[in-house]
Amino acid sequence: MSLAPRAVLVHRRTEYEELIGRHGTHGQAAFFLSSRGRSLDEVVGRHHRTRQALREAEAAVPLTWRSSRVERADLDRFLFAPEDVVVVVGQDGLVANTAKYLSGQPVVGIDTDPGRNPGVLVRHRSSDTAALLRAATAGGRTDDLTMVEAVADDTQRLLALNEIYLGPPGHQTARYRLGADGETGPGEAQASSGVLVGTGTGATGWLRSLWLERGSALALPAPCDRRLLWFVREAWPSPATGTTRVSGHLQERQGLRLTVESDRIVVFGDGMEADALHLTWGQSVRLGIAETSLRLLV
Repeated sequence: MSLAPRAVLVHRRTEYEELIGRHGTHGQAAFFLSSRGRSLDEVVGRHHRTRQALREAEAAVPLTWRSSRVERADLDRFLFAPEDVVVVVGQDGLVANTAKYLSGQPVVGIDTDPGRNPGVLVRHRSSDTAALLRAATAGGRTDDLTMVEAVADDTQRLLALNEIYLGPPGHQTARYRLGADGETGPGEAQASSGVLVGTGTGATGWLRSLWLERGSALALPAPCDRRLLWFVREAWPSPATGTTRVSGHLQERQGLRLTVESDRIVVFGDGMEADALHLTWGQSVRLGIAETSLRLLV
């Protein structure tokens, strides 16, 4: 007998909850903001809209289904199952934060604040949740969004929907060698503030800002394109380090290999710094297109 589907509702603490956690009470938080010419009212309004959307989404789960809630901070400890339908209630970035922990489960994005969020990944209203859950289990149409992966030489693996960043843990310079995966040479020695490898979904964010800053002639990929772009940030030319490999694209079965030549380099995806790979001198990591895609319900 097969298990009933499970709706997993992903959410995060609101700005209001974070303020209360920091200041202790509503009154203290209101005083802190008012003394700086700010009002708590707007933050409270967004909090109520988010909580209402979460309640509506949870109430829409069929009685024959199982359901669970998970906060963003607990995603790295939550075990998703193959029969799950993942309902992300929040902003676009929360979908990206969730994507790296999935393995093909359908995802429904619920916008808690229409008009304020871009709605690129959270495309639906909470009132549509019941119909979307039915569609998810009936083979409803999805956009299969390309993801990027980093695989270290010790088998550590990291997935991301928007981009993966490799660089120093602070504001120091990262030293490494960079080259195409599989090439015979050691790669170009570089000193920079890091390397960014991004997807078509990430082409609306950090990747796009680098692309614009460079005036790059490379075409930005679309979210479902099986293609990545990469950029080196602030490469430093010196007698020992070069700047000839500072941007490029990756197709299927192509990879970019970085070999660490400094004390420590961190590798994280989509802003999740707490869940990063830590590489030391001599280790290498390969960047490329992930086999896994994010199945986002249309």
